Amino acid sequence: MSIFIKKSLKLTVFYNTQKIDMKSIQLVVLFVATFFSATAQQKITVEEIYTGTFRSKGMDALQSMKNTNQYTVLNSDRTTRSQQIDLYDFATLKKVSTLIDTKDFSDLKEGIDSYAFSNDEKQILIANNSNPIFRHSYTANYYLYNLNSKSLAKVLENVQEPTFSPDGTKIAFAKENNLFVYDIASKNTTQVTIDGKKNAIINGITDWVYEEEFAFVRAFDWSADSKKLAYIRFDETEVPQFSMDLYKKDLYPTADTFKYPKAGEKNAVVSLHLFDVASKTAKTVKLSNYNDFYIARLKWTNDANVLSAQVLNRHQNNLDLLFVDGNSGVAKVVLNEKDNAYVDVTDNLTFLKDNSFIWTSEKDGFNHIYLYDKNGKLKNQVTKGNWEVTSYYGFDEKTKSVFYQSVEKGSTLRDIYKISLDGKKKVRLSSQTGTNAATFSPDFSLFINSFSSVTVPTIYTLNSATDGKLVQEIVNNNALADKLKKYDLPTKEFFELTTEKGHKLNAWIIKPKDFDANKKYPVFMYQYSGPGSQEVANKALTTNDMWFMMLSQQGYIIACVDGRGTGYKGAAFKKCTQKELGKYEVEDQIDAAKVIGNYPYVDKTRIGIFGWSYGGFMSSNCLFKGADVFKMAIAVAPVTNWRFYDSIYTERYMTTPQENASGYDDNSPINHVNKLKGNFLLIHGTADDNVHVQNSMQMIEALVQANKQFDWAIYPDKNHGIYGGKTRIQLYNKMTNYIKEKL
Repeated sequence: MSIFIKKSLKLTVFYNTQKIDMKSIQLVVLFVATFFSATAQQKITVEEIYTGTFRSKGMDALQSMKNTNQYTVLNSDRTTRSQQIDLYDFATLKKVSTLIDTKDFSDLKEGIDSYAFSNDEKQILIANNSNPIFRHSYTANYYLYNLNSKSLAKVLENVQEPTFSPDGTKIAFAKENNLFVYDIASKNTTQVTIDGKKNAIINGITDWVYEEEFAFVRAFDWSADSKKLAYIRFDETEVPQFSMDLYKKDLYPTADTFKYPKAGEKNAVVSLHLFDVASKTAKTVKLSNYNDFYIARLKWTNDANVLSAQVLNRHQNNLDLLFVDGNSGVAKVVLNEKDNAYVDVTDNLTFLKDNSFIWTSEKDGFNHIYLYDKNGKLKNQVTKGNWEVTSYYGFDEKTKSVFYQSVEKGSTLRDIYKISLDGKKKVRLSSQTGTNAATFSPDFSLFINSFSSVTVPTIYTLNSATDGKLVQEIVNNNALADKLKKYDLPTKEFFELTTEKGHKLNAWIIKPKDFDANKKYPVFMYQYSGPGSQEVANKALTTNDMWFMMLSQQGYIIACVDGRGTGYKGAAFKKCTQKELGKYEVEDQIDAAKVIGNYPYVDKTRIGIFGWSYGGFMSSNCLFKGADVFKMAIAVAPVTNWRFYDSIYTERYMTTPQENASGYDDNSPINHVNKLKGNFLLIHGTADDNVHVQNSMQMIEALVQANKQFDWAIYPDKNHGIYGGKTRIQLYNKMTNYIKEKL
């Protein structure tokens, strides 16, 4: 029944009584005001969340040019169903030109998936028809577009990671585990390696575990003079295989088999090679003094004859930065870092003109920027303090300034700074409180700042890199902000929670909009909790946040706490969980739930917890180990025993099962199923190549044999993200209904 009908009925009753006193009028006014207030908040639905209703506008595929003070953006035209790579001027923000429009080329009718410029920015390599392999890897067809002749040609089909040589004359790429070089002028292809074979040998592309845990796919790089190609070779022969059944709609399932080194098992044997393009000969870099190691990064220096490589021991607590002679293949250590726990690989290695280099490290307890000379001698620690550098943006040779992002204003915030190479003249370039990220112009005179907070959807502005002053707004999400007004969302409140043991933890809480401190509310906690992660951050609302807002509309308080082991509060806080993943993190979630349970407006008998992946490992453990604190838990795609997970990630924090059996077993939820008292929903996709469904299957069997009742859902052919079609809608409706039923 609509509100208007209710209103007319109420007024009719009073009209017919012929007896209206002031007290009655006051009651009517109070009732109507309360009714309107309660109904003014439009209800959020799962369908809205996962069909893009709350999607924000951005600047897709934003790239800063190198040779001109300009940038490009990939735009779309819905009316013509076409895409454009548009060129803009940094200083004026005006569009200079459209570099290419897909409607002008029938070969690009399926759109542009990604694009890359040659160093001289006269050619663009355009990808389409991309087919994902794992999280970061994919094959695609590639077209070469010449900006001078305006000609487009298909040059590569179903290949990986094509990369221009610095002189723009060649393209190196990988296909079917081998490495190739394509000559643009002659259109001839040279095969660099010939021994590539699925599940055996990979050249120039990382294996599954490197891709997932070291987060890179392209394992080759061009020398500065375009004469040499360095690449990593992976010998997976001895790595154990893992198989997943793919059901699809076929009569018989098919098996997808790939190499997956689990904790303590054999890794791929890696080697480093140098290929001379002119002579078509290769040599192996001498790394015989290393055993069972990782080559976590490779990058040519500004010296065309010196290659850098980051080499880690298997425990990942010793990192060597090597400089390799391009002629002899001899490597020398120029920088070494050790840690009692582990050393993080850095992507911030930047070589200056004289081959001195910038490096980031947390060796003083916090992640900071350092400057070394070309021989690896420390010249200066550029940034310092009890806060972390979270992104390195670049170095301006002209002003000798370094640009970076940090949490200096608070671990839940992000700000942009510049500082002189000598560590002086630090300037905060961002002014708004929340999350700021930057893309700098080639001459470092301007930057595009993306800002967001829990109350402000992402806004893009042009700012001066001298003092951070606003030049002009570029893109805002005012339309989204206006749309959100009708939902009258509650506030996401940030605070520091102190446990009974004295641990101070970042937290946020969402209370129902009509919150009444005299009522008792159920609490639904969310967390991820993995090493170095962060969920408590002041940034734009995510789809998960919108789901939490929806739950708050249905009378739940939502809370999130980043316990020990999470990031951006220093190495000691992050690394205290070493060798015991799941011990202190679970303790903190249980202790946090006890603190929240003692709030006067919380029903401590109705506290639930939810998490995905590492968060699912955690929510399972919390329900089992905190059986008297949590009433229910939802675990999506959880690790249930660290013995089932991959070598690089797990051993970084746990060493091997052979060395640390108790650390693995004491904190794995699969070994605590007998403690289950509350309601448990377990969810997994059968095609999860990351956290295998084996984790949940063995958990299910353990629960069955412990004679425990629980609920579970399996999603056929869905990977770790569990999405596609209406999957997310069905999944989140299922979880919503479970919460309403069990909490």
